[in-house]
Amino acid sequence: MGVESQLFSATLLDGQVAILTGGGSGLGRETALELARCGARVVICGRREEPLLETVALDPRGLVEARACDIREERQVDSMVEEVLARHGQVDLLVNNAGGQFLAPAESITPKGFRTVIRLNVEGTWLVTHAVATKAMIPGGRGGKVFSVTLSPHNGMPGMAHSGAARAAVENLMRTLSVEWARFDIRLLALAAGQFETKTLLTKYPQAIVERIGHSIPLGRMGTEQEFAWLVAYLASPAGDFFSGAVITMDGARDDWLGPWPPEQAADEQGTPLSEKRRS
Repeated sequence: MGVESQLFSATLLDGQVAILTGGGSGLGRETALELARCGARVVICGRREEPLLETVALDPRGLVEARACDIREERQVDSMVEEVLARHGQVDLLVNNAGGQFLAPAESITPKGFRTVIRLNVEGTWLVTHAVATKAMIPGGRGGKVFSVTLSPHNGMPGMAHSGAARAAVENLMRTLSVEWARFDIRLLALAAGQFETKTLLTKYPQAIVERIGHSIPLGRMGTEQEFAWLVAYLASPAGDFFSGAVITMDGARDDWLGPWPPEQAADEQGTPLSEKRRS
């Protein structure tokens, strides 16, 4: 992990304090490190401390800190935000990255399983967003930015009915709050992530699905964790100050996919293996 960003100045986010949930792996880990490379102090949180500390150890600038926190528990969330304020005096950016789901046909999802996904993705996002806004961004008069990670495609996700419902709720929440809290200079966005080459996707999902994903993405490959982190850093910078109330989709055009183009390519059901299209 390099000390410097490949795209941005090391002082781009100097003076900013960020909270990022789910910073122990994947998109969250790389985003936390990229924000730190740009000069932000980043507090990452998650239920288990061990993976958070692994992220901290990857930050050579010493700008990433870890806090154990279950975002589903109101008292833990309030305590975490208050600790950040006591230590740093402000919160300028919140990245709601924590979330989760499991692959299952809709008829097999139990009420408990559905509630678990909704509670983590929707209630957890709401608790952290509300705490940061009411304890830091509104009273301090500084405003701030809130980015909530959701999912693409938006035209339905067979096998993930629970997560599709949860992420749609979060996207609407961000749109609604962007209007209500504009008077406090708080800008809110949903970042709809498509398929990225994270360890979880590559190892926790059936290999047959992983190998076919590239064929449903017009660009022919999955995204990289670094590409997503660059998006967050850009939006956190002054260049992102007029973005609010939008859903920004980063998925290689998969949201618009209606099948191979030109149509004659549809006859080749095997196509080019995803491994050959991945970036080296």
